[in-house]
Amino acid sequence: MDLVEKDLKYIWHPCSQMKDYEELKPIIIDRGEGVYLYDKEGKAYLDIVSSWWCNLLGHCNPTINEALINQIGRLEHVIFANFSHEPAIALCEQLMEIIPAGLSKFNFSDNGSAAVECALKMSFQYQYQTGHKERTKFMCLTEGYHGETLGALAVGSMDLYAKMYKPMLMDTNQIQAPDCYRCPFQKNRESCNCECFDYAEKAFVEYGAETCAMIVEPLVQGSAGMRIYPPLYLEKLRALCDRYDVLLIADEIATGFGRTGKMFAFDHAGVSPDIMCVSKGLTGGYLPMAITITTDKIYDAFYAEYSEGKAFMHSHTYSGNPLGCSAALAVQKVLREERILEKAVIRAHYLTQRLDETLLDHPNVGEIRHIGLIHAIELVTDKQAKTGFDADLRIGYQIYKKALEKGLILRPLGNVLYFNPPLTITEAELEEAVVLCSEAIAAVLGS
Repeated sequence: MDLVEKDLKYIWHPCSQMKDYEELKPIIIDRGEGVYLYDKEGKAYLDIVSSWWCNLLGHCNPTINEALINQIGRLEHVIFANFSHEPAIALCEQLMEIIPAGLSKFNFSDNGSAAVECALKMSFQYQYQTGHKERTKFMCLTEGYHGETLGALAVGSMDLYAKMYKPMLMDTNQIQAPDCYRCPFQKNRESCNCECFDYAEKAFVEYGAETCAMIVEPLVQGSAGMRIYPPLYLEKLRALCDRYDVLLIADEIATGFGRTGKMFAFDHAGVSPDIMCVSKGLTGGYLPMAITITTDKIYDAFYAEYSEGKAFMHSHTYSGNPLGCSAALAVQKVLREERILEKAVIRAHYLTQRLDETLLDHPNVGEIRHIGLIHAIELVTDKQAKTGFDADLRIGYQIYKKALEKGLILRPLGNVLYFNPPLTITEAELEEAVVLCSEAIAAVLGS
């Protein structure tokens, strides 16, 4: 058997209908360099989606490579209960310089869903131990996504991922999320004053007293199709949570470390969450690691004599893994020394201009929305009515297949195609991606 046959014999790929692989065989990647991946035949693929949004600084980044090589000869892992190590301590020191004000305590885990589970348990136990045993529910936005474990699925609300498992999930209270493309108040992005926040205010009146925490994907609802909403919404939400003594959890797993043009999405709003989850770009996409970051106030509610039973009895085998911490330290070094965010902002303006020039007039492109280097192309059958293609047509998937033929990884979110490239991408590489994307769209929908 060749590698493809062996893959199909043994491997159950994530987020896939494996029957699709009968037609579109798995592509065996041999190596990566910068924004490109190369298969076993040497064909190049431009990774415009950062390998599920985690590859922050390009594949096989030499600075991260060197950091891992140096670390692996010293310490690969150590139990993180009662033991520590220099890379973890140094990483916390460096993150303190860039995270939103007020956050100060770091709880390590090994993936984004785990960081969310940690945040949910932490907020629940905090309310319990500060005299609010009645606060047992969570609030979240419709069309949200926070991971695949049961707690994370419960506070997500996308039927694609969660509907099957509803009998297993805790009940949550959902708030109608902002949808700036199809605004129910007939506003546009320029005239909006977050009229849709009225949904949140009504939900807090009804459910605020029983709620321990509200979780949100700040500014970008990724799996919903890169829905982008204004920073004002976060400002209003911060004030509302304060009014009702509800903790605010920021899921910055997909938006952190420069994806939105600032270090964190909450930085656009000038306010801070009570708990923040980070992963993906934390290690540059090298190793699975996540951190749930919180405040001294929340930490202090767990600090007591052991006999009081207030400790946070939550753990992960690979918490604080030294290799992951070393990769994360190298990411911070590159971000600082190479002025990555400043350069990415310039490239983002270029990408916006080129996508608008190339695709905005296409009869099936309803909107091209963007924040930082994240750009989303929403495909419609009718630009005026903003009617999406029937899901059964799998238009995004058809375009994805055409893009692969041309050497562009353009994994769709339903009727939405998106760019979420490594922050180190060049203008020439962005131009290549725009051209290939346009050609793939034309191959399926016409020019």
